[in-house]
Amino acid sequence: MLHQTKGIIIRTVKYGETSLVVSAYTELFGLQQYMVNGVRTSKKTANVSASHLQVGNILEMVVYKNEKDTLQRIKECKMAVHYDTLFMDVMKNTIMLFMIEILQKCIKEPDHQPELFYFIEDILIGLDKGTVQRTANMPLFFIIHLSHFFGFRLMDNYTNNSNILDLHEGQFVEFPPMHQMVVMPPHSECIAQFLRVMQLNELEDIRMNRIQRNTILDACLQFYTFHIHPFGNMKTLPIIRTLLED
Repeated sequence: MLHQTKGIIIRTVKYGETSLVVSAYTELFGLQQYMVNGVRTSKKTANVSASHLQVGNILEMVVYKNEKDTLQRIKECKMAVHYDTLFMDVMKNTIMLFMIEILQKCIKEPDHQPELFYFIEDILIGLDKGTVQRTANMPLFFIIHLSHFFGFRLMDNYTNNSNILDLHEGQFVEFPPMHQMVVMPPHSECIAQFLRVMQLNELEDIRMNRIQRNTILDACLQFYTFHIHPFGNMKTLPIIRTLLED
């Protein structure tokens, strides 16, 4: 059957001499794999272009859906969002690739969640339109709030007394636990700030330096590694570290 859905491209793999296998997180079906034949040639096709299938693109798609097939087909697609800066700004593009890599590690099954699709869509559009300050805070906002969609999350229970973040339990506690998976003040307070952010423009108000951002990022990745198996190393992490400047 044919269906119309929006989709976010999260991976492309070359297949043969002219084709691609494309992973897209779709509004209707969650994660789907599409075989797209003949797009890696100089010959233009009317319905699907290789430029549409760039990682991070948000598309309007008309797709075939057959429950018996692992690989689906795209009948046609067009851009749903035209980015202004995302692919030209080195910092924004690297942050986008970092976030996509996290999604690749977390989304293992079709896992149909429209709310997750809208969250990713809002993040990508917000990153494209973001100021320098908002952009610098975007990776931390994304990784802190994304876990909610995968069944584990950090509780927003920070107080002046309960100000130690126990990553094992995912909540702020008053006394240090026996294990070492903790974030101490003042970094724990910064995480609490991110947990309270509901709108992307609020990221303008969070001021941190590079050391703080990298410390919090390491803690969040430790939190993910504890819950997502296997999580493995992040290829984009070394580049992200250098970009999270003051």
